Amino acid sequence: MKGLSLFTFLFASLCMGVASAATVEVKMLNNGKDGIMVFEPAYVKVNKGDTVKFVPTDPAHDVASILVPKGAKSWKGEINKAVTVKMTEEGVYLYECQAHVMMAMVGVIQVGKPTNLADAQKTAKEFAKKFAMNKDRFDKYIAQVK
Repeated sequence: MKGLSLFTFLFASLCMGVASAATVEVKMLNNGKDGIMVFEPAYVKVNKGDTVKFVPTDPAHDVASILVPKGAKSWKGEINKAVTVKMTEEGVYLYECQAHVMMAMVGVIQVGKPTNLADAQKTAKEFAKKFAMNKDRFDKYIAQVK
């Protein structure tokens, strides 16, 4: 009976570890709470090992990484295709809709501790020079990183 109890404990522990990884959905929208051409939510905080799924709810959107922490893989999706990204490294990830970058269709993901926050702030400031409108979007989103 003791062997069975130990097996049950180990199995339950393993299942809890698998169940702890979450999936967060980010919608690609023509209109959202922050205006036109947005990701919603545009700032998310997740844990290492979680997944972010980008969903094109309106046509003509894509998603591509701009900046990822050291050791993480960048990504680039296709127009009108969902993209799923596993967050493997702690830090700040910046991303864009390449089709609507001039409209500041960008977002921020924080995974655990913001290990590369200074790099993310610098990159966002430089990248914002491409925006024709909504020039403060990156500033608003990065201000939420803690």
